[in-house]
Amino acid sequence: MTCSTECVDRTTAAEKRTRVRTLNDQLRQTGTGGRVVLTAGIAALSAKDIADILMAVANFDAFDGDNDPWGEHDCALLHVGDWQLFWKVDYYDRTLSNLSPNPADPAVTIRIMTVMLAEEY
Repeated sequence: MTCSTECVDRTTAAEKRTRVRTLNDQLRQTGTGGRVVLTAGIAALSAKDIADILMAVANFDAFDGDNDPWGEHDCALLHVGDWQLFWKVDYYDRTLSNLSPNPADPAVTIRIMTVMLAEEY
């Protein structure tokens, strides 16, 4: 059977959440599947410090009910050296003019992960 435009999306909320988490982890861990933006505070640091920060973000795995209540691995606060950092993944449509209609679908979503010093938030 071929699904027409009237076909109901049968993907469950749990399946969508798992897909969003997988795509977010891919961006966070490898830098692929979206864009990574560094704020001015991060960009002003030394190349070694930036590399250490990006490695810490990539390796972060302390997700729990407090920092990841929806199970999407989309943000966290962490410490690297003397810095307190915050990273967050946002979901935009392909034109970057609106929010994504479906963050679980990379065909309609551009992921942007922003890495910033906590004081810049």
